[in-house]
Amino acid sequence: MPVSSADARPDGHGQVAADETISIRLLDIPFVRVKDPRARAYIVDHLRPGTTIHRRVEVRNASRERQRIDLYSAGASIEGNVFTGSAGRTGNELSGWVSTDASHIDLPAGAKASVKVTIAVPESASQGERYAAVWAEVARPPTNGGNIGQIRRVGVRIYLDVGPGGEPPTDFRIGGLAVAPGPGEWPVITAQVQNTGQRALDLAGTLSLSRESGTARAGPFSVRTGVTILPGESGQVRAELTESLPGRWNAQLVLVSGTVERKAEGKITLPGPVIADMMEPSGGRRILIPLGIVVGVIVIAVVMFAYRSRKVR
Repeated sequence: MPVSSADARPDGHGQVAADETISIRLLDIPFVRVKDPRARAYIVDHLRPGTTIHRRVEVRNASRERQRIDLYSAGASIEGNVFTGSAGRTGNELSGWVSTDASHIDLPAGAKASVKVTIAVPESASQGERYAAVWAEVARPPTNGGNIGQIRRVGVRIYLDVGPGGEPPTDFRIGGLAVAPGPGEWPVITAQVQNTGQRALDLAGTLSLSRESGTARAGPFSVRTGVTILPGESGQVRAELTESLPGRWNAQLVLVSGTVERKAEGKITLPGPVIADMMEPSGGRRILIPLGIVVGVIVIAVVMFAYRSRKVR
């Protein structure tokens, strides 16, 4: 039977709601990581070969009917600065070390259940960081006499570093700030980030603006989440403005990954409106005219009027 996939990747909150059918979240936070925001959403750890750990996730049936929910682990990778779950149940080395205490659960509408996740690192495991995800999945049969069903799944990311000794450092460097066109009406502020540490970054943060005179402030504006950067690589973060702020500003960008925080400051010049909204006197259709053209026409008219007045005199 053909199946259309509605797979989604785990988002910045540790889960993906492909729709309102099911949800999943991490319950256990190691004591040594209680101050790490990533550890509240993801399974993040550093283990020596031969170590076994246990974590619990909570799976909830958010639908109005009983659901059979499959549980499994699959591989994941970081591609184009995005944490991406493998298609279907495709595994990798890390997912092969992960198991759940139940392969499926049956939940009534609105019910939830705790599921234990076990990660057993073999003695022969090599050093390095690996990525995977724990998934909860619902398969929907075809409806209305059709022959195409749907698969919905939500997941919790796993970032596991393996090696002797203590955990490798997490660090990054923020490059210069720049102004770029945004997807909507307002521009965005961008910055390049270089991962100078030995663990993957999940970046979040804020951008604050202040006038050079100190008379006005704007923000903070949220940095768009979902940017994950591998060690040794770089990526771009973006903060979208939500209002018109033309002129010269002092900008401060604060970025966080886990417990590591870095700041960058710079001066930026934000553009003013570039489109003038003109209405026909008769109330007809709206005409959008570039503001530069409007100003140019006005200037030419003033010059011509002055010239004619002078000629008459």
